[in-house]
Amino acid sequence: MRRIPLFSSVIRTALPLAAAALFGLGLCTPVAAQPVANPVASFAGLDKITGRITRFDVYIDETVLFGALEVTPRACYNRPATETQRVSAFLEVDQRSLNGASKRIFTGWMFADSPALHAIDHAIYDVWLIECKTSTDVPPPDKRD
Repeated sequence: MRRIPLFSSVIRTALPLAAAALFGLGLCTPVAAQPVANPVASFAGLDKITGRITRFDVYIDETVLFGALEVTPRACYNRPATETQRVSAFLEVDQRSLNGASKRIFTGWMFADSPALHAIDHAIYDVWLIECKTSTDVPPPDKRD
């Protein structure tokens, strides 16, 4: 009885050539879930002095004031419902002083499933990402009076 090797020399040379040809045609590309951009980021904020937690929705590129913090989300992404959820937002946070001047205290990505990974370091306030939304009850900035 003759034993046939698992990968004969023909297969060893033909398989990489076939994979290279398929990759060149775009038929063998890795599958990755494309993030879904959302127009609204939902946050929770903690006032450490009063112990009050407030949930608030912010439109992308809108600035809201939470205590002395100006929170401006620039992007909010999640994955399609068929994928493992990973919610992330890029935001800028400024601290407003008593004379009205602002100082940037945070710029970066925040992740809903790991709020402590890139946290806002402030003595009085904590802000963390809850979710990205397609809509909210809050009227858009251009529709407010």
